[in-house]
Amino acid sequence: MFRVGDIVARLSHQQDIYFHIVNVIDGNQGERSAIIKGLNLRLLADAPFSDLVSKSPVEVMNYEREDNKMIYQKLHKLTSQRKAVQDDLKEYFEIPGRVLQLDGDQEYLNQCIRTYRQMGIEAKGICKSEVEQPKVIRRILQENPTDILVLTGHDGFLRGKKDFHSLDSYRSSRYFVESVLEARRFQPNRDGLVIFAGACQSNYEAILEAGANFASSPKRMLIHAFDPVFIVERIAFTPMDQIVSVKDILMHTITGTDGVGGIETRGQMRRGYPRSPY
Repeated sequence: MFRVGDIVARLSHQQDIYFHIVNVIDGNQGERSAIIKGLNLRLLADAPFSDLVSKSPVEVMNYEREDNKMIYQKLHKLTSQRKAVQDDLKEYFEIPGRVLQLDGDQEYLNQCIRTYRQMGIEAKGICKSEVEQPKVIRRILQENPTDILVLTGHDGFLRGKKDFHSLDSYRSSRYFVESVLEARRFQPNRDGLVIFAGACQSNYEAILEAGANFASSPKRMLIHAFDPVFIVERIAFTPMDQIVSVKDILMHTITGTDGVGGIETRGQMRRGYPRSPY
């Protein structure tokens, strides 16, 4: 028997991803199933108990250690590159772009906001379900001026669907598209407001067409919870007179070009001169 909070993997997927059980469902014919959420990937799925296997504390520790190691390596590379640039421009001070993130998952949101702040980025997070986001985004933007907007949560290509272009084939892509459209009515300029939108397996083309600068997922892949963070870091610390290299920015993400993509975008950092000695 499984309970809410247990950490499990799916036998049908070679136990490749670890999940929390967030809900247990009683089936009509007696078989129970669970709603499961990825520990590190923005995936919400359902699975019968018969497909689940419990993971021991040692297995979970090793899984999280490998994930943390990968994140640390990415962060270290980013901060090292930034420090090298700052050392060459010591007489200037920097104001990186501000971030506003709407996320359908409070746990992932907390992790992202904590990481933004560790990197020196001013960030605010608001937890709103994917369904709610299009209804509230304009008001939130009016109340919270920002340079970079992140719209994420959970998504997925629905079981039994075959049309990768139809928004009806996705759990949440329609809401991300509607949210981006609303945000663009508020600020049409793609450099005046930089938008990342999407989650696991989202309809990449539809989200970009709606007006996002970056989106998931070109190959309908699962994306890491920190993929938006790595994209935002590059935008926030690239000077306003420079265009962010799309290839360069995607190299710094966890899932790469299979999971995320976008268009040429102007950086959001302002440099000031002179630096005060105080």
